[in-house]
Amino acid sequence: MAIARPSPSLKFLLPGLFLGPVRHQQSRSASIVSDLRNVASSYNKRIRRGRGPSSGKGKTSGRGHKGQKQHGKVPAGFEGGQTPIAIVHGPRGWDNKYSETMSPLNLDRLQSWIDQGRIDPTKPITLKELVDSRCLHGIKDGVKILARGKEELKTPIDITVSRASKEAIKAIEAAGGKVVTRYFTKDGIKSIVYPHLFKTPRRLANPTARKDIEYYRDPDHRGYLSHTVTEGESPSLFWKIPGPSKVGAGPQNKGAGAAQKKAKEENRLF
Repeated sequence: MAIARPSPSLKFLLPGLFLGPVRHQQSRSASIVSDLRNVASSYNKRIRRGRGPSSGKGKTSGRGHKGQKQHGKVPAGFEGGQTPIAIVHGPRGWDNKYSETMSPLNLDRLQSWIDQGRIDPTKPITLKELVDSRCLHGIKDGVKILARGKEELKTPIDITVSRASKEAIKAIEAAGGKVVTRYFTKDGIKSIVYPHLFKTPRRLANPTARKDIEYYRDPDHRGYLSHTVTEGESPSLFWKIPGPSKVGAGPQNKGAGAAQKKAKEENRLF
């Protein structure tokens, strides 16, 4: 049977009808079997111990070879048969939780940083300059200047730290410099070294413990509170300040106390 073909003059009107027989494309992937897998949340691998080396936890069942922990259970707190540390040293009193860990800074290292141009001696040296120049790799509870290499220090400096030894103070002042010791808390150190972490400038706290107050009141330590100590006064808070006693506080003021008592009685109405 002959198939009637349209006229060539009509092909430009319906081009899609004259491209030949229609072919349907396959929509299903041929590799669907290789793409099958379990749901991740529904799969739990159970460790099977003692099923041979190929099981991952086989042969010795994850306990290793020999040793006390491989043979059986070890009591909690067992220290190998020796006298336990808690009995030798006692349960408390061996670690001072109030102790401070100062970061040491020796004078020879400080002079070396000045010679290399890493620290500018014409400007005041604070904790920030010491950390930014990598002269100190982090600060714990404060910075203490020590006198190692004191004969190498030739440059006058103006430095503020937490503490300083007597020999270090003597060497810095002999070179024409100045040292001031100031109390810093951990937040205070962070606000000086990393000011970008705070939206507003932090006010540095003053010491509250007696030992800290007495240290920074002492002029020998070049403390920043030494100006509060009057002439003849001790930086210690234990001893009374020398001076005249209060009215009526001693036998030498008995007359003044009696006069005040008499004046009160005269002013009584009844």
